[in-house]
Amino acid sequence: MIIRRTTLAAAALAVLTLTACHPSTTASGGAPASAGSAVLAADDPNAPMPAAGTCKEGSRDGQPLPDPACTPGAVNPAVTQANIGDTVCKSGWTKTVRPPTSKTNRMKAASARSYGLPDGAQGEYDHLVSLELGGGPDDPRNLWVEPGTIPNPKDAVENKLHDAVCSGLIPLATAQKAIAGDWVTAYDDAGLRVVNGKVCLRDNPSRCATRGGDGTGE
Repeated sequence: MIIRRTTLAAAALAVLTLTACHPSTTASGGAPASAGSAVLAADDPNAPMPAAGTCKEGSRDGQPLPDPACTPGAVNPAVTQANIGDTVCKSGWTKTVRPPTSKTNRMKAASARSYGLPDGAQGEYDHLVSLELGGGPDDPRNLWVEPGTIPNPKDAVENKLHDAVCSGLIPLATAQKAIAGDWVTAYDDAGLRVVNGKVCLRDNPSRCATRGGDGTGE
């Protein structure tokens, strides 16, 4: 009996140790606990464009999502939390970093081929992490042909996340990881909710954004 109790105690201790070392991989809503924790790559205009036909568009709730293996997102290393007042939160700043259409038109055609889209496919050549959130301007890993009309639902999410960052509700990195991970669930992933048209903290809905973006979604 003493041996059996000792064995059971040892087994219980082993379970507790394993649990502490390997926490649950799911969070509320079934999302992985590590979702949004990966560090986004710094913008590199020389990053390779995925080969033709190797990327596949996904979807959630009827909205299009890029292939995370091809378009994981990238950020502008010149934009930091410390300088958002002089960069992403400064009116007109995105115009200073937006690449010329002569370049993005060529990139859009190549991206369309990566996703197996026909020549002249309609849709916005979208920065997954938008410029107004410090996204990489000309990195193929941060650009994809987003189908649908312009403006589109993702633009509104980008604007609200920008408002939250520039109002001090959430850090810039939180917004960047949320939009790169899944723009459809970005509000929840960033701990936000929209109340009467304003973006607010989910756990404290009385704290809402006090400033708005320019409405461009970029």
